[in-house]
Amino acid sequence: MVAVLVIEDDDRIRLSLTLALEDEGYTVSAAATAEEGLVRQRREPADTVLVDLMLPGIDGFECIRELRRADDVPIVVVSARDDTHDIVAALEAGADDYVVKPIAVKELTARLRALRRRARAATAAGPRTSVVGDLEIRPQAGEVLLRGSQLALTRTEFRLLCELAEHAGQVLSRQQLLERVWEYDFGDERLVDVHIGRLRQKVEDDPGTPARLVTVRGLGYKLQR
Repeated sequence: MVAVLVIEDDDRIRLSLTLALEDEGYTVSAAATAEEGLVRQRREPADTVLVDLMLPGIDGFECIRELRRADDVPIVVVSARDDTHDIVAALEAGADDYVVKPIAVKELTARLRALRRRARAATAAGPRTSVVGDLEIRPQAGEVLLRGSQLALTRTEFRLLCELAEHAGQVLSRQQLLERVWEYDFGDERLVDVHIGRLRQKVEDDPGTPARLVTVRGLGYKLQR
């Protein structure tokens, strides 16, 4: 069974999420603080972590950063804060996705299933190694090398780069990337923009002036050959 860790300080929401996810067949553990959640994840790693942003003590943003320092577990933000600044900040901290409260359980579980499929795909056999400039992408090994040095990418970043590499030199729209990487027929294109930004921090010599992962204004993104 798939294990989910819920980090949420509101007792009512934490209980309702736990019961709803258990009804959907998940094994759920819960924590009321980031500190407790981080300890739980270290001791018994869950397959996916749900994190509220408004937590006592260590807030959700720092909790995400701490989780991300440890491993590439899929992280979903569950929060009532829906302004662009908070969403982008959470994604930049390392979250893979976000859901705004009040939560539609069917939507949440659909996103969890998509995350699990992406996690499996990231470790499954895929296309052969491709070389794009000084980037070497090895889908079967789950590795990306820049001038021979291995890069530390999350699963979502890895899948995004693989998709762009498979179509190197071609422009892919944000909607195409949402469908192919996140497996969403519709969704917030900020997911794409923020993850592109995170990738540029890792693959570009100067992220402010990208030469490998470029924006084609009004169309989308492409990986330069």
